[in-house]
Amino acid sequence: MMGNGFAMGFGGGFMWLFWILLIVAIVWAVKAAGGSRENPPEKQQSALDILKERYARGEIDQAEFEQKRKDLGS
Repeated sequence: MMGNGFAMGFGGGFMWLFWILLIVAIVWAVKAAGGSRENPPEKQQSALDILKERYARGEIDQAEFEQKRKDLGS
């Protein structure tokens, strides 16, 4: 008799652990799928911002910068 009660109590503990882990896994999956609102995605740069950065880094010269800026309509 005592053995059956012990086994049932032991199994019940594992059942609680199973449900807790299952709930934690579901919450984690929902958060991962939905994305975190604490870290919003970075603001996208405009074409002109990218062009200015390229000019600042020396990737393009002033003439090319001016031409591309005119092409963008800025």
